[in-house]
Amino acid sequence: MKISESDLIINPDGSIYHLNLLPEDIAETVITVGDPDRVGEVSKYFDQVELKKGKREFITHTGFVGKKRLTVLSTGIGTDNIDIVFNELDALVNIDFETREIKKELTSLTIVRIGTSGAVQPDIPMGTLLASSHGMGMDALMNYYQQQLSGDEQLLMNDIKAHFGHLENINPYLTAADDTLLNTIGKDMHQGITITAPGFYAPQGRLVRAKNAVPDFISLINSFRSNRRRITNLEMETAGIYALAKVLGHKALSVNAILASRVNFEFSSNPNKIVEQAIKTVLERI
Repeated sequence: MKISESDLIINPDGSIYHLNLLPEDIAETVITVGDPDRVGEVSKYFDQVELKKGKREFITHTGFVGKKRLTVLSTGIGTDNIDIVFNELDALVNIDFETREIKKELTSLTIVRIGTSGAVQPDIPMGTLLASSHGMGMDALMNYYQQQLSGDEQLLMNDIKAHFGHLENINPYLTAADDTLLNTIGKDMHQGITITAPGFYAPQGRLVRAKNAVPDFISLINSFRSNRRRITNLEMETAGIYALAKVLGHKALSVNAILASRVNFEFSSNPNKIVEQAIKTVLERI
């Protein structure tokens, strides 16, 4: 089936619409970061950088660490941007841009997010590197995609619905990390369920001037338990990454640099050092 020009927009130079990338521009292993300025903080460790491109908040560097080809790409903030990035990454490897047809042989990308996050459990100190065992989305992204849960995901989702079911107009979704990536890159890291919020302030329980519609949000999420599983941290992309990766047949892991303690009301005095450690750790293990 030929994909229409309005469903898949290709620029006049043959690049994908938002990312401004050609199929040959990306590696099969992709590191995503939120901040465009962080792309260079990752690629400075590459032995060779073969490509630098950028459009809007989407900055891409592709190169080599030793013989391994890697791409690092900024997504910007939020799952609305993840929707763009993941669909366009998938199109770059799995759609023939000449015929506009899905390729017979599909490519599964390895995608690792390096991001920042705030802990919601008192025993997770600032400076921790945390691998998300699951992404739990409080946003609306997956209302628009068909998603099949595994048996384990469904059992955990049942407990999530019981705990959060009183929240009106919020329909959480859940996806597990890729097991292999979790057990290699994330092997000795703290692990837990990461909540992805649709905003930074009230959607993450912050109170500035506007009144929150969900009082005691941090207490609500850090009190959740399902067998031995608990919610460990809050951010704005992981659940979308995990869910779309699974829908599209890719492997994903989110590595979180914990910069804040939401229960102790603290923020790191040296956040760049924590992010740098996350970058080095991922590059050593990827």
